[in-house]
Amino acid sequence: MIFGRVPVDEAEGAILAHSRSLPDRRLKKGARLAAEDLTALRSAGVTEIVAARLDPGDLAEDAAAAAIGDALRAAGIRVAEAATGRCNLHAETAGLFLPDRRVVDALNAIDPGITLATLDEYEPVEAGRMVATVKIIPLAVAGAAVEAALALLREAPAFRLAPWRPRRLALIQTELPGVKPSVLDKTRKATEARLAPTGSRIVSERRCPHDTDALAALLAEPGDADLTLVFGASAVIDRGDVIPAAIEAAGGTVEHLGMPVDPGNLLLLGRLGGQPVLGAPGCARSPKENGFDWVLQRILADVPVTAADIRRMGVGGLLMEIASRPQPREAETAAAEPVVDIVVLAAGRSSRMGGPNKLLATFGGVPLIRRSVETALAACNAGRVRVVVGHMQAAIEASLAGLPIEIVANPDFEAGLSTSLKAGFAASATADGVLVMLADQPLLGAADLDRLIAAFTGEGKGAIVAATDRGRRRNPVILSTRFADAIARLAGDVGAAPVIAAHPEALTEIEIGAAAGTDVDTPEALAAAGGTLTPAFAN
Repeated sequence: MIFGRVPVDEAEGAILAHSRSLPDRRLKKGARLAAEDLTALRSAGVTEIVAARLDPGDLAEDAAAAAIGDALRAAGIRVAEAATGRCNLHAETAGLFLPDRRVVDALNAIDPGITLATLDEYEPVEAGRMVATVKIIPLAVAGAAVEAALALLREAPAFRLAPWRPRRLALIQTELPGVKPSVLDKTRKATEARLAPTGSRIVSERRCPHDTDALAALLAEPGDADLTLVFGASAVIDRGDVIPAAIEAAGGTVEHLGMPVDPGNLLLLGRLGGQPVLGAPGCARSPKENGFDWVLQRILADVPVTAADIRRMGVGGLLMEIASRPQPREAETAAAEPVVDIVVLAAGRSSRMGGPNKLLATFGGVPLIRRSVETALAACNAGRVRVVVGHMQAAIEASLAGLPIEIVANPDFEAGLSTSLKAGFAASATADGVLVMLADQPLLGAADLDRLIAAFTGEGKGAIVAATDRGRRRNPVILSTRFADAIARLAGDVGAAPVIAAHPEALTEIEIGAAAGTDVDTPEALAAAGGTLTPAFAN
Protein backbone atom coordinates (compact mmCIF):
# COMPACT_ATOMS: atom_id res chain seq x y z
CA MET A 1 0.00 0.00 0.00
CA ILE A 2 1.19 3.49 -0.87
CA PHE A 3 0.02 6.15 1.57
CA GLY A 4 0.40 9.90 1.25
CA ARG A 5 -0.69 12.98 -0.64
CA VAL A 6 -2.21 12.31 -4.04
CA PRO A 7 -3.24 14.83 -6.72
CA VAL A 8 -6.99 14.68 -7.19
CA ASP A 9 -6.49 14.04 -10.91
CA GLU A 10 -4.66 10.79 -10.03
CA ALA A 11 -6.87 9.63 -7.14
CA GLU A 12 -9.57 7.56 -8.85
CA GLY A 13 -9.78 4.21 -7.03
CA ALA A 14 -7.70 5.44 -4.10
CA ILE A 15 -8.94 5.14 -0.51
CA LEU A 16 -9.61 8.42 1.26
CA ALA A 17 -7.60 8.73 4.48
CA HIS A 18 -9.56 11.56 6.12
CA SER A 19 -13.22 12.52 5.83
CA ARG A 20 -13.96 15.61 3.74
CA SER A 21 -17.09 17.77 3.82
CA LEU A 22 -18.06 19.22 0.43
CA PRO A 23 -20.95 21.54 -0.47
CA ASP A 24 -23.09 18.71 -1.86
CA ARG A 25 -21.81 15.64 -0.07
CA ARG A 26 -19.58 14.22 2.63
CA LEU A 27 -16.82 11.83 1.68
CA LYS A 28 -16.09 9.44 4.54
CA LYS A 29 -12.73 8.12 5.59
CA GLY A 30 -12.11 4.79 3.90
CA ALA A 31 -14.26 5.59 0.87
CA ARG A 32 -13.01 4.25 -2.48
CA LEU A 33 -12.97 7.39 -4.65
CA ALA A 34 -15.00 7.26 -7.86
CA ALA A 35 -14.94 9.67 -10.81
CA GLU A 36 -17.94 11.65 -9.50
CA ASP A 37 -16.18 12.08 -6.12
CA LEU A 38 -13.15 13.57 -7.87
CA THR A 39 -15.42 15.93 -9.80
CA ALA A 40 -16.97 17.13 -6.53
CA LEU A 41 -13.51 17.63 -5.03
CA ARG A 42 -12.37 19.69 -7.99
CA SER A 43 -15.54 21.78 -7.85
CA ALA A 44 -14.76 22.56 -4.23
CA GLY A 45 -11.29 23.73 -5.15
CA VAL A 46 -9.48 20.68 -3.73
CA THR A 47 -6.41 19.75 -5.73
CA GLU A 48 -4.75 17.24 -3.42
CA ILE A 49 -5.89 14.71 -0.84
CA VAL A 50 -4.34 12.22 1.57
CA ALA A 51 -5.17 8.73 0.37
CA ALA A 52 -3.97 5.17 0.11
CA ARG A 53 -3.41 3.33 -3.15
CA LEU A 54 -3.40 -0.43 -3.00
CA ASP A 55 -0.59 -2.60 -4.20
CA PRO A 56 -1.49 -5.82 -6.03
CA GLY A 57 -2.85 -8.32 -3.50
CA ASP A 58 -3.70 -5.74 -0.82
CA LEU A 59 -7.04 -5.94 0.98
CA ALA A 60 -8.93 -2.85 2.11
CA GLU A 61 -9.51 -2.56 5.86
CA ASP A 62 -13.13 -3.74 5.91
CA ALA A 63 -12.47 -6.71 3.62
CA ALA A 64 -9.51 -7.78 5.76
CA ALA A 65 -11.42 -7.36 9.04
CA ALA A 66 -14.42 -9.27 7.68
CA ALA A 67 -12.26 -12.17 6.46
CA ILE A 68 -10.51 -12.56 9.81
CA GLY A 69 -13.74 -12.06 11.74
CA ASP A 70 -15.41 -14.81 9.75
CA ALA A 71 -12.47 -17.14 10.44
CA LEU A 72 -12.91 -16.47 14.18
CA ARG A 73 -16.53 -17.60 14.09
CA ALA A 74 -17.29 -20.24 16.72
CA ALA A 75 -20.32 -21.94 18.24
CA GLY A 76 -22.28 -19.44 20.28
CA ILE A 77 -20.42 -16.43 18.87
CA ARG A 78 -21.91 -13.99 16.34
CA VAL A 79 -19.78 -12.01 13.89
CA ALA A 80 -20.94 -8.46 13.17
CA GLU A 81 -20.56 -6.71 9.83
CA ALA A 82 -17.17 -5.05 9.37
CA ALA A 83 -17.01 -1.26 9.33
CA THR A 84 -14.20 1.30 9.60
CA GLY A 85 -11.70 -1.54 9.64
CA ARG A 86 -13.30 -3.21 12.65
CA CYS A 87 -15.20 -6.46 13.05
CA ASN A 88 -16.80 -7.17 16.44
CA LEU A 89 -17.77 -10.57 17.78
CA HIS A 90 -20.55 -11.07 20.33
CA ALA A 91 -21.73 -13.91 22.51
CA GLU A 92 -25.01 -15.41 21.32
CA THR A 93 -25.55 -17.18 24.63
CA ALA A 94 -24.38 -16.81 28.21
CA GLY A 95 -21.36 -18.76 29.33
CA LEU A 96 -17.63 -18.69 30.02
CA PHE A 97 -15.28 -17.12 27.47
CA LEU A 98 -12.15 -19.18 26.80
CA PRO A 99 -9.48 -17.50 24.64
CA ASP A 100 -6.31 -19.35 23.62
CA ARG A 101 -3.54 -16.91 24.50
CA ARG A 102 -1.06 -18.73 22.29
CA VAL A 103 -3.22 -18.33 19.18
CA VAL A 104 -4.19 -14.72 19.93
CA ASP A 105 -0.56 -13.77 20.49
CA ALA A 106 0.48 -15.54 17.28
CA LEU A 107 -2.18 -13.74 15.25
CA ASN A 108 -1.14 -10.35 16.65
CA ALA A 109 2.48 -11.11 15.68
CA ILE A 110 1.69 -11.62 11.97
CA ASP A 111 1.49 -7.96 10.94
CA PRO A 112 1.35 -4.72 12.97
CA GLY A 113 -1.70 -3.70 10.98
CA ILE A 114 -3.74 -6.72 12.12
CA THR A 115 -4.93 -6.75 15.74
CA LEU A 116 -7.22 -8.98 17.77
CA ALA A 117 -8.38 -8.00 21.25
CA THR A 118 -10.48 -10.31 23.45
CA LEU A 119 -11.95 -10.47 26.91
CA ASP A 120 -9.81 -12.05 29.59
CA GLU A 121 -9.54 -15.79 30.16
CA TYR A 122 -12.52 -17.39 31.91
CA GLU A 123 -14.62 -14.23 31.69
CA PRO A 124 -18.33 -14.90 32.34
CA VAL A 125 -20.45 -13.30 29.63
CA GLU A 126 -24.11 -12.74 28.97
CA ALA A 127 -25.82 -13.04 25.60
CA GLY A 128 -25.06 -10.02 23.43
CA ARG A 129 -21.81 -9.05 25.11
CA MET A 130 -18.85 -8.24 22.87
CA VAL A 131 -16.15 -10.83 23.43
CA ALA A 132 -13.56 -9.87 20.80
CA THR A 133 -12.78 -7.29 18.14
CA VAL A 134 -10.60 -7.38 15.04
CA LYS A 135 -9.16 -4.00 14.09
CA ILE A 136 -7.17 -3.33 10.94
CA ILE A 137 -4.97 -0.33 11.76
CA PRO A 138 -4.10 1.02 8.27
CA LEU A 139 -6.55 1.51 5.43
CA ALA A 140 -5.36 -1.72 3.83
CA VAL A 141 -3.02 -4.62 4.57
CA ALA A 142 -1.19 -7.11 2.47
CA GLY A 143 -3.33 -10.01 1.35
CA ALA A 144 -0.49 -12.37 2.29
CA ALA A 145 -0.71 -11.21 5.92
CA VAL A 146 -4.46 -11.83 5.98
CA GLU A 147 -3.95 -15.28 4.47
CA ALA A 148 -1.36 -16.05 7.17
CA ALA A 149 -3.94 -15.10 9.82
CA LEU A 150 -6.57 -17.31 8.18
CA ALA A 151 -4.13 -20.23 7.97
CA LEU A 152 -3.36 -19.87 11.68
CA LEU A 153 -7.06 -19.90 12.57
CA ARG A 154 -7.66 -22.97 10.42
CA GLU A 155 -5.13 -24.82 12.54
CA ALA A 156 -6.52 -23.77 15.92
CA PRO A 157 -9.39 -21.54 17.13
CA ALA A 158 -8.46 -18.35 18.93
CA PHE A 159 -11.28 -18.76 21.45
CA ARG A 160 -14.47 -20.59 22.26
CA LEU A 161 -17.54 -20.03 24.39
CA ALA A 162 -18.48 -22.67 26.94
CA PRO A 163 -22.23 -22.17 27.56
CA TRP A 164 -23.61 -22.59 31.04
CA ARG A 165 -25.07 -25.99 31.75
CA PRO A 166 -27.73 -25.45 34.40
CA ARG A 167 -27.14 -27.58 37.49
CA ARG A 168 -29.25 -28.61 40.45
CA LEU A 169 -27.42 -27.68 43.63
CA ALA A 170 -27.70 -28.95 47.17
CA LEU A 171 -26.83 -26.31 49.78
CA ILE A 172 -25.67 -27.40 53.22
CA GLN A 173 -24.86 -24.93 55.99
CA THR A 174 -23.39 -25.83 59.35
CA GLU A 175 -24.22 -23.91 62.52
CA LEU A 176 -22.49 -23.01 65.76
CA PRO A 177 -24.17 -21.57 68.86
CA GLY A 178 -24.78 -17.87 68.38
CA VAL A 179 -24.97 -17.97 64.57
CA LYS A 180 -27.98 -15.92 63.53
CA PRO A 181 -30.42 -17.59 61.13
CA SER A 182 -30.45 -14.32 59.17
CA VAL A 183 -26.77 -14.92 58.27
CA LEU A 184 -27.66 -18.31 56.79
CA ASP A 185 -30.70 -16.87 55.01
CA LYS A 186 -28.54 -14.14 53.49
CA THR A 187 -26.01 -16.76 52.37
CA ARG A 188 -28.72 -18.60 50.47
CA LYS A 189 -29.89 -15.37 48.79
CA ALA A 190 -26.33 -14.47 47.80
CA THR A 191 -25.85 -17.96 46.36
CA GLU A 192 -29.09 -17.78 44.39
CA ALA A 193 -28.01 -14.42 42.94
CA ARG A 194 -24.62 -15.92 42.01
CA LEU A 195 -26.32 -18.82 40.22
CA ALA A 196 -29.03 -16.81 38.46
CA PRO A 197 -27.02 -15.81 35.34
CA THR A 198 -26.12 -19.47 34.74
CA GLY A 199 -29.63 -20.91 34.98
CA SER A 200 -28.61 -23.17 37.87
CA ARG A 201 -30.74 -23.38 41.00
CA ILE A 202 -30.75 -24.65 44.56
CA VAL A 203 -33.02 -27.70 44.82
CA SER A 204 -32.46 -28.38 48.52
CA GLU A 205 -31.09 -26.64 51.58
CA ARG A 206 -30.23 -28.38 54.82
CA ARG A 207 -28.62 -27.17 58.03
CA CYS A 208 -26.84 -29.08 60.75
CA PRO A 209 -24.47 -28.52 63.68
CA HIS A 210 -20.85 -27.82 62.79
CA ASP A 211 -19.85 -31.39 63.54
CA THR A 212 -18.16 -34.03 61.40
CA ASP A 213 -20.69 -36.81 62.04
CA ALA A 214 -23.74 -34.57 61.54
CA LEU A 215 -22.39 -33.16 58.29
CA ALA A 216 -21.28 -36.58 57.02
CA ALA A 217 -24.79 -37.90 57.58
CA LEU A 218 -26.28 -35.15 55.42
CA LEU A 219 -23.65 -35.59 52.71
CA ALA A 220 -24.32 -39.34 52.58
CA GLU A 221 -28.06 -38.90 52.00
CA PRO A 222 -29.04 -39.59 48.39
CA GLY A 223 -30.47 -36.67 46.45
CA ASP A 224 -31.04 -35.43 42.92
CA ALA A 225 -28.44 -32.62 42.98
CA ASP A 226 -25.54 -32.38 40.53
CA LEU A 227 -23.33 -30.35 42.84
CA THR A 228 -23.14 -29.81 46.60
CA LEU A 229 -22.10 -26.53 48.23
CA VAL A 230 -21.10 -26.57 51.87
CA PHE A 231 -20.89 -23.35 53.87
CA GLY A 232 -19.22 -24.02 57.19
CA ALA A 233 -19.82 -22.02 60.35
CA SER A 234 -16.03 -22.04 60.77
CA ALA A 235 -13.38 -21.79 58.07
CA VAL A 236 -11.49 -24.88 56.81
CA ILE A 237 -7.78 -24.57 57.60
CA ASP A 238 -6.68 -28.22 57.63
CA ARG A 239 -7.57 -31.52 55.96
CA GLY A 240 -8.57 -32.83 59.36
CA ASP A 241 -11.12 -30.06 59.83
CA VAL A 242 -14.89 -30.69 60.00
CA ILE A 243 -15.83 -30.29 56.33
CA PRO A 244 -13.02 -32.32 54.69
CA ALA A 245 -13.32 -34.98 57.40
CA ALA A 246 -17.07 -35.21 56.81
CA ILE A 247 -16.62 -35.58 53.04
CA GLU A 248 -14.23 -38.49 53.56
CA ALA A 249 -16.46 -40.04 56.25
CA ALA A 250 -19.34 -39.96 53.75
CA GLY A 251 -17.23 -41.89 51.22
CA GLY A 252 -15.91 -38.95 49.20
CA THR A 253 -12.47 -37.55 48.49
CA VAL A 254 -10.82 -34.18 49.05
CA GLU A 255 -9.09 -33.18 45.82
CA HIS A 256 -7.69 -29.84 46.91
CA LEU A 257 -7.76 -27.48 49.89
CA GLY A 258 -6.84 -23.82 49.60
CA MET A 259 -6.26 -21.56 46.61
CA PRO A 260 -3.89 -18.68 45.75
CA VAL A 261 -6.76 -16.23 45.35
CA ASP A 262 -7.60 -13.57 47.91
CA PRO A 263 -10.39 -13.35 48.90
CA GLY A 264 -11.13 -17.04 48.55
CA ASN A 265 -8.05 -18.71 50.06
CA LEU A 266 -9.99 -21.24 52.12
CA LEU A 267 -11.84 -23.05 49.35
CA LEU A 268 -12.18 -26.82 49.27
CA LEU A 269 -12.70 -28.94 46.15
CA GLY A 270 -13.92 -32.49 46.70
CA ARG A 271 -15.95 -35.24 45.08
CA LEU A 272 -18.66 -37.52 46.42
CA GLY A 273 -20.67 -40.09 44.50
CA GLY A 274 -19.20 -38.87 41.22
CA GLN A 275 -20.37 -35.29 41.82
CA PRO A 276 -18.34 -32.21 42.85
CA VAL A 277 -18.48 -30.90 46.40
CA LEU A 278 -17.35 -27.36 47.08
CA GLY A 279 -16.49 -26.17 50.56
CA ALA A 280 -17.12 -22.44 50.27
CA PRO A 281 -14.81 -19.87 51.87
CA GLY A 282 -16.46 -17.35 54.18
CA CYS A 283 -16.14 -14.58 51.58
CA ALA A 284 -18.59 -16.46 49.34
CA ARG A 285 -21.38 -15.34 51.67
CA SER A 286 -20.95 -11.96 49.98
CA PRO A 287 -21.89 -11.36 46.33
CA LYS A 288 -18.51 -9.71 45.68
CA GLU A 289 -16.22 -11.63 43.32
CA ASN A 290 -13.84 -14.07 45.00
CA GLY A 291 -11.97 -17.27 44.21
CA PHE A 292 -15.09 -19.35 44.83
CA ASP A 293 -16.64 -17.75 41.71
CA TRP A 294 -13.69 -18.82 39.56
CA VAL A 295 -14.09 -22.48 40.47
CA LEU A 296 -17.90 -22.54 40.52
CA GLN A 297 -18.15 -20.88 37.08
CA ARG A 298 -15.88 -23.46 35.48
CA ILE A 299 -17.93 -26.28 36.93
CA LEU A 300 -21.18 -24.70 35.71
CA ALA A 301 -19.74 -24.35 32.18
CA ASP A 302 -18.45 -27.93 32.04
CA VAL A 303 -14.85 -26.68 32.03
CA PRO A 304 -12.59 -29.07 33.96
CA VAL A 305 -11.02 -27.67 37.12
CA THR A 306 -8.34 -29.65 38.91
CA ALA A 307 -6.00 -29.08 41.81
CA ALA A 308 -3.33 -28.09 39.29
CA ASP A 309 -5.72 -25.55 37.70
CA ILE A 310 -6.38 -23.99 41.10
CA ARG A 311 -2.67 -23.76 41.89
CA ARG A 312 -2.20 -21.75 38.68
CA MET A 313 -4.68 -19.06 39.71
CA GLY A 314 -2.16 -17.04 41.72
CA VAL A 315 -1.27 -14.51 39.02
CA GLY A 316 -4.26 -12.18 39.01
CA GLY A 317 -5.52 -13.82 42.17
CA LEU A 318 -5.22 -10.71 44.33
CA LEU A 319 -8.75 -9.44 43.87
CA MET A 320 -8.74 -6.74 46.51
CA GLU A 321 -6.15 -4.66 48.29
CA ILE A 322 -5.88 -5.59 51.96
CA ALA A 323 -3.92 -3.18 54.18
CA SER A 324 -2.96 -5.80 56.72
CA ARG A 325 -3.83 -9.23 58.01
CA PRO A 326 -2.81 -9.25 61.66
CA GLN A 327 -4.40 -12.67 62.27
CA PRO A 328 -4.22 -14.53 58.94
CA ARG A 329 -5.44 -17.84 60.39
CA GLU A 330 -8.63 -16.55 61.94
CA ALA A 331 -11.91 -17.49 60.26
CA GLU A 332 -12.57 -15.52 57.10
CA THR A 333 -14.94 -12.69 57.89
CA ALA A 334 -15.77 -9.99 55.42
CA ALA A 335 -14.93 -6.42 56.23
CA ALA A 336 -17.93 -4.20 56.76
CA GLU A 337 -19.63 -3.97 53.40
CA PRO A 338 -20.85 -0.56 52.23
CA VAL A 339 -24.55 -0.14 52.90
CA VAL A 340 -26.47 0.51 49.67
CA ASP A 341 -30.07 1.62 49.92
CA ILE A 342 -32.33 1.42 46.87
CA VAL A 343 -34.44 4.36 45.74
CA VAL A 344 -37.16 3.57 43.20
CA LEU A 345 -38.27 6.66 41.28
CA ALA A 346 -42.04 6.49 40.74
CA ALA A 347 -43.25 10.10 40.85
CA GLY A 348 -43.43 10.94 37.12
CA ARG A 349 -46.48 11.69 34.99
CA SER A 350 -45.91 9.07 32.25
CA SER A 351 -46.59 11.85 29.76
CA ARG A 352 -45.42 9.84 26.73
CA MET A 353 -48.05 7.16 27.40
CA GLY A 354 -50.82 9.48 26.24
CA GLY A 355 -53.09 8.94 29.24
CA PRO A 356 -52.63 5.89 31.48
CA ASN A 357 -49.93 5.75 34.15
CA LYS A 358 -47.37 3.22 32.91
CA LEU A 359 -46.43 2.23 36.47
CA LEU A 360 -49.95 0.88 36.99
CA ALA A 361 -49.83 -1.21 33.82
CA THR A 362 -49.78 -4.90 34.62
CA PHE A 363 -47.32 -7.68 33.84
CA GLY A 364 -48.87 -11.07 34.48
CA GLY A 365 -51.52 -9.33 36.55
CA VAL A 366 -48.99 -7.48 38.75
CA PRO A 367 -48.69 -3.68 38.51
CA LEU A 368 -45.34 -2.63 37.07
CA ILE A 369 -44.52 -0.50 40.11
CA ARG A 370 -45.10 -3.41 42.48
CA ARG A 371 -43.10 -5.75 40.27
CA SER A 372 -40.18 -3.28 40.24
CA VAL A 373 -40.23 -2.75 44.00
CA GLU A 374 -40.40 -6.51 44.63
CA THR A 375 -37.28 -6.83 42.46
CA ALA A 376 -35.54 -4.23 44.65
CA LEU A 377 -36.59 -6.04 47.82
CA ALA A 378 -35.23 -9.34 46.47
CA ALA A 379 -31.69 -7.96 46.11
CA CYS A 380 -29.78 -9.87 48.75
CA ASN A 381 -27.19 -7.23 49.63
CA ALA A 382 -29.32 -4.09 49.63
CA GLY A 383 -30.31 -2.04 52.65
CA ARG A 384 -33.59 -0.16 52.85
CA VAL A 385 -35.87 0.25 49.85
CA ARG A 386 -37.55 3.63 49.36
CA VAL A 387 -40.09 4.63 46.73
CA VAL A 388 -40.38 8.27 45.67
CA VAL A 389 -44.00 9.08 44.78
CA GLY A 390 -45.77 12.15 43.39
CA HIS A 391 -48.17 11.83 40.46
CA MET A 392 -51.17 9.61 41.36
CA GLN A 393 -49.62 9.02 44.77
CA ALA A 394 -52.64 7.29 46.29
CA ALA A 395 -52.91 4.72 43.47
CA ILE A 396 -49.16 4.04 43.51
CA GLU A 397 -49.16 3.53 47.27
CA ALA A 398 -52.18 1.23 47.04
CA SER A 399 -50.29 -0.94 44.55
CA LEU A 400 -47.45 -1.31 47.07
CA ALA A 401 -49.62 -2.26 50.05
CA GLY A 402 -47.98 -4.72 52.41
CA LEU A 403 -44.42 -4.33 51.12
CA PRO A 404 -41.68 -3.46 53.67
CA ILE A 405 -40.69 -0.15 52.10
CA GLU A 406 -40.48 3.53 52.97
CA ILE A 407 -42.57 5.99 50.96
CA VAL A 408 -40.91 9.33 50.16
CA ALA A 409 -43.35 11.98 48.97
CA ASN A 410 -42.15 14.46 46.33
CA PRO A 411 -44.61 17.36 46.11
CA ASP A 412 -42.37 19.05 43.51
CA PHE A 413 -42.42 16.15 41.03
CA GLU A 414 -43.78 18.34 38.21
CA ALA A 415 -40.49 20.29 38.25
CA GLY A 416 -38.66 17.28 36.79
CA LEU A 417 -36.69 14.13 37.53
CA SER A 418 -34.04 15.91 39.60
CA THR A 419 -36.59 16.65 42.34
CA SER A 420 -37.32 12.94 42.84
CA LEU A 421 -33.63 12.08 42.80
CA LYS A 422 -32.93 14.73 45.45
CA ALA A 423 -35.82 13.57 47.63
CA GLY A 424 -34.71 9.93 47.53
CA PHE A 425 -31.08 10.82 48.13
CA ALA A 426 -31.93 13.03 51.11
CA ALA A 427 -33.97 10.24 52.68
CA SER A 428 -31.03 7.82 52.33
CA ALA A 429 -28.38 9.98 54.01
CA THR A 430 -27.34 7.27 56.49
CA ALA A 431 -26.40 4.79 53.73
CA ASP A 432 -22.98 4.63 52.05
CA GLY A 433 -24.51 4.56 48.61
CA VAL A 434 -27.85 4.94 46.85
CA LEU A 435 -28.93 2.65 44.00
CA VAL A 436 -31.23 4.79 41.89
CA MET A 437 -33.68 2.56 40.08
CA LEU A 438 -36.26 3.63 37.52
CA ALA A 439 -39.63 2.00 38.10
CA ASP A 440 -40.24 1.22 34.42
CA GLN A 441 -37.49 -1.32 33.65
CA PRO A 442 -39.40 -4.64 33.62
CA LEU A 443 -36.44 -6.81 32.59
CA LEU A 444 -34.38 -5.97 35.67
CA GLY A 445 -33.83 -8.82 38.11
CA ALA A 446 -32.54 -8.95 41.66
CA ALA A 447 -29.35 -10.60 40.41
CA ASP A 448 -28.68 -7.53 38.22
CA LEU A 449 -28.98 -5.26 41.24
CA ASP A 450 -26.71 -7.52 43.27
CA ARG A 451 -24.03 -7.35 40.58
CA LEU A 452 -24.10 -3.57 40.70
CA ILE A 453 -24.00 -3.51 44.51
CA ALA A 454 -21.07 -5.95 44.54
CA ALA A 455 -19.04 -3.49 42.43
CA PHE A 456 -19.74 -0.52 44.71
CA THR A 457 -16.81 0.59 46.87
CA GLY A 458 -18.13 3.75 48.50
CA GLU A 459 -15.05 5.76 47.60
CA GLY A 460 -12.42 5.92 44.86
CA LYS A 461 -13.11 3.90 41.72
CA GLY A 462 -16.46 2.25 42.25
CA ALA A 463 -17.95 5.18 44.16
CA ILE A 464 -20.23 5.40 41.13
CA VAL A 465 -21.49 2.20 39.49
CA ALA A 466 -23.58 2.30 36.33
CA ALA A 467 -25.30 -0.47 34.40
CA THR A 468 -24.60 -0.73 30.68
CA ASP A 469 -26.39 -2.33 27.74
CA ARG A 470 -23.91 -3.47 25.07
CA GLY A 471 -21.42 -0.92 26.31
CA ARG A 472 -23.85 2.02 26.47
CA ARG A 473 -24.42 3.52 29.92
CA ARG A 474 -27.99 3.10 31.07
CA ASN A 475 -29.77 2.50 34.40
CA PRO A 476 -29.72 1.69 37.32
CA VAL A 477 -26.83 3.64 38.83
CA ILE A 478 -25.31 3.67 42.32
CA LEU A 479 -23.83 6.86 43.72
CA SER A 480 -21.89 7.28 46.93
CA THR A 481 -23.61 9.58 49.42
CA ARG A 482 -20.45 11.68 49.35
CA PHE A 483 -21.98 13.12 46.16
CA ALA A 484 -25.01 14.36 48.15
CA ASP A 485 -24.12 18.03 47.68
CA ALA A 486 -23.78 17.58 43.91
CA ILE A 487 -27.15 15.82 43.79
CA ALA A 488 -28.73 18.62 45.83
CA ARG A 489 -27.58 21.18 43.23
CA LEU A 490 -29.36 19.45 40.34
CA ALA A 491 -32.36 21.18 38.81
CA GLY A 492 -34.94 20.46 36.13
CA ASP A 493 -35.69 17.26 34.28
CA VAL A 494 -32.23 15.68 34.63
CA GLY A 495 -30.95 12.65 36.44
CA ALA A 496 -27.49 11.84 37.77
CA ALA A 497 -25.70 12.16 34.41
CA PRO A 498 -24.03 15.52 35.26
CA VAL A 499 -22.61 14.07 38.48
CA ILE A 500 -21.31 10.98 36.68
CA ALA A 501 -19.74 13.10 33.94
CA ALA A 502 -17.96 15.25 36.53
CA HIS A 503 -16.33 12.24 38.23
CA PRO A 504 -15.11 9.78 35.56
CA GLU A 505 -12.37 8.51 37.89
CA ALA A 506 -15.03 7.15 40.25
CA LEU A 507 -17.05 5.28 37.62
CA THR A 508 -17.27 1.52 37.27
CA GLU A 509 -19.52 0.17 34.51
CA ILE A 510 -21.22 -3.21 34.77
CA GLU A 511 -22.66 -4.80 31.64
CA ILE A 512 -26.09 -6.33 32.35
CA GLY A 513 -27.43 -6.27 28.79
CA ALA A 514 -30.98 -5.48 27.74
CA ALA A 515 -32.21 -5.24 31.33
CA ALA A 516 -30.39 -1.91 31.56
CA GLY A 517 -31.54 -0.56 28.21
CA THR A 518 -35.21 -1.53 28.25
CA ASP A 519 -37.77 0.88 29.66
CA VAL A 520 -41.42 1.35 28.78
CA ASP A 521 -41.98 5.03 28.06
CA THR A 522 -44.49 4.47 25.23
CA PRO A 523 -47.51 2.19 24.70
CA GLU A 524 -45.56 0.36 21.98
CA ALA A 525 -42.57 -0.28 24.26
CA LEU A 526 -44.88 -1.42 27.06
CA ALA A 527 -46.68 -3.90 24.81
CA ALA A 528 -43.40 -5.21 23.40
CA ALA A 529 -42.19 -5.89 26.94
CA GLY A 530 -45.34 -7.85 27.79
CA GLY A 531 -47.29 -5.21 29.70
CA THR A 532 -50.98 -4.36 29.56
CA LEU A 533 -52.24 -0.78 29.90
CA THR A 534 -54.93 -0.06 32.42
CA PRO A 535 -57.11 2.81 31.15
CA ALA A 536 -58.80 3.10 34.56
CA PHE A 537 -55.62 4.62 35.93
CA ALA A 538 -55.50 7.63 33.63
CA ASN A 539 -53.77 10.92 34.34
